[in-house]
Amino acid sequence: MFAIIFNFGFMIIEDEYIRLIFGLKLKQIRTEKNLSLFGLGKLTGLSKSYLNEIEKGKKYPKTDKIAILAESLDVPYDHLVSLKLDKNLAPIGEILQSKILKEIPLDLFGIQENNLIDIVANAPAKVNAFISTIIKISQNYNLTRESFFLASLRSYQEAHNNYFEDIEESVEKFAKLYHINLEKRITSDDLEEILIEEFNYIINTEELAKHSNLTDLRNIYIPNKNTLLLSNEITEAQKTFIYAKEIAYNFLKIENRLYTFPWIKFDSFDQVLNNFIASYFAGALIIPKKTLVTQLKELFALKEWQPLRLHKIIRSYNCSDETFYQRLTNILPKTFNIKNLFFLRFTHKEGSPVYRLSKELHITQQQAPHANRNQEHYCRRWISLKTIQDFEQSSQERSAFGIQISSYENSSNEYLVLSAANKDPFKKDIYRSISIGMLLSPHLKRKFQFFKEDTFDKQIVGVTCETCSVKECTERVAEPWRLTKLERYNEVEETVKNIINSFQ
Repeated sequence: MFAIIFNFGFMIIEDEYIRLIFGLKLKQIRTEKNLSLFGLGKLTGLSKSYLNEIEKGKKYPKTDKIAILAESLDVPYDHLVSLKLDKNLAPIGEILQSKILKEIPLDLFGIQENNLIDIVANAPAKVNAFISTIIKISQNYNLTRESFFLASLRSYQEAHNNYFEDIEESVEKFAKLYHINLEKRITSDDLEEILIEEFNYIINTEELAKHSNLTDLRNIYIPNKNTLLLSNEITEAQKTFIYAKEIAYNFLKIENRLYTFPWIKFDSFDQVLNNFIASYFAGALIIPKKTLVTQLKELFALKEWQPLRLHKIIRSYNCSDETFYQRLTNILPKTFNIKNLFFLRFTHKEGSPVYRLSKELHITQQQAPHANRNQEHYCRRWISLKTIQDFEQSSQERSAFGIQISSYENSSNEYLVLSAANKDPFKKDIYRSISIGMLLSPHLKRKFQFFKEDTFDKQIVGVTCETCSVKECTERVAEPWRLTKLERYNEVEETVKNIINSFQ
């Protein structure tokens, strides 16, 4: 059930919920008896507008009015006031009681909660069918509260092209107030001083090392002691990013926050959103917009592709490959109008046949590839997977880089994809790649002066082996059984159609 899927536990019943449930029951009984609001008003002596407000959950009638409604509709008084809904409306009651509408800040998407309540009240049967469908899908695909909130966050990012001017302005304001030169490489020492002197932080680099089961954690913040516990295994870039996030929480006065990185659990969508805001602030501080835009303009103006030039840009910042590629998803859509792009993070355990897509973002449209819940095998021709393989086979410690034009089978879409792979410093035998892909539109080709059709390797790719129609693929690790099944179905459908037509 929906409340169980999202694991909200027991919820205190509010007046709003009681009003809405009463209104849903009243409307259901009225429509079952083929009565209009006008007709019910004639029966009860209550005004049509008053009854309408009851059904929409805006008003709850007094005892004498409930008695009149029960008698006029020939239903028991207790049934009318009971919070138990009939089976066909039960899922609606669960989603309302779970407070899912309150957990997600709908106003971020331009939606008012009252509008959704009106929709529920006006078409309960259709909403119930929709909710039941969502429940079945979530059960089949193991949808958790975590994945639901993360999907909501991605939708929020994508709706804004992953660019937030207010956070960009906050970074510039912070730098000015604290005399941070954004034209110079920012170090952890720069930010640690501010955390200690301005925000009274205590930095502890010894405690986490005492706990062998916390090797995956980079930091823990203890609010009542204003103490930041840091792993002594983190790199300088990771420490700088952590400090920048802590500064964001304090400078932006964010109190409802997560306390670990990576996070272990969260209590609300607000915490997920605030974690994103702090991370965005950190990326914008470490990789300032003005400097990056200048560097990218110079890179795009080159007549010949020079990969070392890109590597020098990345290394000019005190950041990880992931932080840099994530920052590109902020800047490319806004400043360069490159909006058809995707960001992917793959992880792979050494010796395993499984590659997991652990993070994704799609600007403007849902470009392939994207995460699948069917445990299918991602196409091994993707540069995202090849860079992981290259790094695993290399003895070097530095990242493996790759670039490729991915041309999708049975599609006119082609993407220029850049990828970097390295070892996960906190997980044994785990490797990861970060990729950004941009649709090869005429606009992009004009923007990239260095682009020539024969400059980069081009690969015809699929999405998963199970759905891929590429013939004689040497990288294939599974048969295209899903595609074969679809083709067989289409053949049968066409044969049946021809038979029917032959008898007409």
